Amino acid sequence: MAKSSTGRDRPLQQLQTVADLIETPALARIYAYTEREGPVTVEDLVDELGIPQGTAYDYVQRLEAASLLKRVTESRPYEYDAEAISLTLSVDGTTTTVTPALIAAIAQVDTDEDVDVYVERHGLDGLSAALEYAFEQVGGTVNHRIMARELDLSPLEAEIILQALEPVATTYTNAAE
Repeated sequence: MAKSSTGRDRPLQQLQTVADLIETPALARIYAYTEREGPVTVEDLVDELGIPQGTAYDYVQRLEAASLLKRVTESRPYEYDAEAISLTLSVDGTTTTVTPALIAAIAQVDTDEDVDVYVERHGLDGLSAALEYAFEQVGGTVNHRIMARELDLSPLEAEIILQALEPVATTYTNAAE
């Protein structure tokens, strides 16, 4: 007889939810905010992110079912905290790792016009590459001209996306220290 499973022992559900995070900026915002600020209540998410209450509850339930959020209180209003994501994908020799920082960058697609335009032009893989350069820029090892040359971008476009991603890179650099 099959037994009921938690998100931890349903890796395909977790994979699907991570894919949804990548495709749905509002879902990514909920995860990123909870990961950064948690524990939080659904009301905190509604107030801070401007996401409709019904959507916030639905998204929290999806993330909780996949064990990407966990309930940390026993009584209402429930508080949730985020589980760290680290999913490495390898396709045709190219490797990409989905991390909380990348989810936070994706979360900006609907709220930051510069990130939105960059993703329209270069896709999510381009955003992932730009985030790596943003981390290096925060670390003082590259500048926008190096990024522009290595990714075949205009220096202006490289500068704009680095400025947009700098808060994400700074937050996740400081969190690692």
